[in-house]
Amino acid sequence: MIVLARNRPDDSTQVYFGNCWMTIIPMGSFLACATRLFLLDCRNHDYCPRLTIDRSCDDAAMNSEFTIKDWSAFAPGLARKDEWVAWARDPFLPHGEATPALEEMPPLLRRRVGKLGRMALQVAWWCRQGHDDDVPLVFASRHGDLGRTYEMLGSLAQDQPLSPTQFGLSTHNAIAAQYSIARHLTGNCICVSAGPASAEAAVVEAIGLLAEGVDEVLVVVYDGALPGGYSAYGDEPGAEYAWAVRLGRPGAGDVRHDLQVDGDQACVDEHAVALLPHGLEVLRFLITGKPLLEYRENGRCWRWRQHA
Repeated sequence: MIVLARNRPDDSTQVYFGNCWMTIIPMGSFLACATRLFLLDCRNHDYCPRLTIDRSCDDAAMNSEFTIKDWSAFAPGLARKDEWVAWARDPFLPHGEATPALEEMPPLLRRRVGKLGRMALQVAWWCRQGHDDDVPLVFASRHGDLGRTYEMLGSLAQDQPLSPTQFGLSTHNAIAAQYSIARHLTGNCICVSAGPASAEAAVVEAIGLLAEGVDEVLVVVYDGALPGGYSAYGDEPGAEYAWAVRLGRPGAGDVRHDLQVDGDQACVDEHAVALLPHGLEVLRFLITGKPLLEYRENGRCWRWRQHA
């Protein structure tokens, strides 16, 4: 697959993705190979100055395969693994007011976290294994804790003062930060948001970290229904959910997964009329053992595969 990139004077690299250039800070050997996962189309080279084409990555250097070491998930009415496995066989849109207890988190910090944040932090704690303080974290959410932002916009509309605490907890990395603070973590933590393909973006980040040599990566994906007046603009069913997976490099006897992306011409999107938000469709794929999930998004086809 072709990588389209251009170097900048500050040693960062810009990669053309979709309709824009993304700046990537050098992060080691994976940088040269990261965008093998993408089909980056820039047919008009006059529009893309100083473009270089890099075909140097070999398959050994960029292996997109991973295995799932453990997983957890929470949505109203669904908490235990057996409940989720039954749900995956006969899915429905979760709804309700149930909130996880999150007893692992100190009460002073727990009070700062809203319902969606509690879901995300709970599944992260459930996926914790022993002394894993060095395991990198990738948190992903399409909308983040949008309910807080909506409340603050309402306060602004009524000329009310904004709470600095509320503002701080509304940022997209706030939930991941609360997890790091509570567990006294100082390692690698990445927060991503990539529209409806945020789950894919998180796994791409995790694959990159595995390629850099880490043993495992904890990926946390969470989202909620659009609040209030935003709900009319939703393009997929709304539900509150969170799930986490511990990804590692596959060994002998492990179930292998891989994630690729290509042009959408040959994409078979089974969910043109979606019952679930895409993030839950990804979870369903990961726990059912289906061999293939394809998802068409913004001119690209994300292709998940499972190999026994």
